[in-house]
Amino acid sequence: MGIIRLDDLKAGMVLSTDLVTADGRLLFASGTSLEDRHLELLRRVGVDAADVVVDAPALSAEILREIESYVRDFFLYVNPDFKPTEVLFHVALDLTARQVAAGWELPDIRTRRAENVEHLDDVFMKGMGSPEALVDHEVELASFPDIFFRIKAVLRDESASAEHIAKVVSTDMNLAAKLLKLVNSPLYGFPQTIDSMSRAVALVGAKELSTLALGVSTINYFKDIPRELMDMETFWRHSITCGIFAKILAGTQAGLSPERFFIGGILHDVGRLILFKKLPYASTETMLFARENSIPLTEAERQVMGFTHTDVSVPLLASWKFPDGLAAMINYHHTPMEFPNPLEPAILHVADNLTNAVEIARSGMYVMPGLDEAAWALLGLDPVPFLDEAVAQYEEQIDSIMKAFFS
Repeated sequence: MGIIRLDDLKAGMVLSTDLVTADGRLLFASGTSLEDRHLELLRRVGVDAADVVVDAPALSAEILREIESYVRDFFLYVNPDFKPTEVLFHVALDLTARQVAAGWELPDIRTRRAENVEHLDDVFMKGMGSPEALVDHEVELASFPDIFFRIKAVLRDESASAEHIAKVVSTDMNLAAKLLKLVNSPLYGFPQTIDSMSRAVALVGAKELSTLALGVSTINYFKDIPRELMDMETFWRHSITCGIFAKILAGTQAGLSPERFFIGGILHDVGRLILFKKLPYASTETMLFARENSIPLTEAERQVMGFTHTDVSVPLLASWKFPDGLAAMINYHHTPMEFPNPLEPAILHVADNLTNAVEIARSGMYVMPGLDEAAWALLGLDPVPFLDEAVAQYEEQIDSIMKAFFS
């Protein structure tokens, strides 16, 4: 290890310890291979030195070419000349190189196939599985736990006190425990431990915490997805990652409640869960079609099933009487500019693309869905340094938030 001044740092040097700002915010994690864009960010935020690995063995030129080829396959569907897309490519390249340097092997196509799914039977025969029919059948089969509806009643009651909201949430001990873990995670970054639900309501806000509880109770509804079709921890990691990025993005815009966007990110693929439950074999065909033809999963859904997971989420969230704004950002996150007020679904759209980019270094399965240039323009963000900073915040938060949900 060695402390190197900023003027002497070079692209290719590898951080031996986490690099943080003066106020303790993580910029880049240990193991990051510095690039010119990283050095530029350090100059902007005033970092004057870094602890790097001295004489660290570099990845061979052949391995670097394999990494670039692997990552580039995920960007076949997007505009390479669009600056945010270019930055996302380099983010994915950097994360993947770090993983390989740490011993991770690039997956081949065989490891990315669904296997042993021949026994899965679809509830609906071909031609019967319209989005509305799927949702009607699902609503008939099961209902949400009572806490879901009591939380929604709290959300509608403008006069509900913090004590009343805390009492309602605390009737479900498992839900209350998860909420306290989330409030004490880096998602909020409070300096002191919050040990009571009433204190959590006072600090986070009644409506914000109620919305968070609504999202957590929704996750508990999906427990019977076939494991050989989808590992649910992987699915929820994708969803929570999207929630983290959505919250970060919402924090850059005036007048928005970041907690709503965290829940929007967690539930952005809720329609896909219904497809897993009701059309497992068709879902498998869709996933394989997307991988083998290098097209976004949403496009594969349209070609194989004739509709997409957001077509399913529209009647689903309506039947559950989800808050209109939350439902809209979920339903339009692939087509934000089609919504009359596109800013909120645009945030979720960008968050979803960011999520897919960072997952490339975690055996990502599908090509990037594509970043809508008009949606990005709505946010008014400079891709450098914003995307690097957002990824640094995600890396700081993801593991502790996953533990809060699934410990």
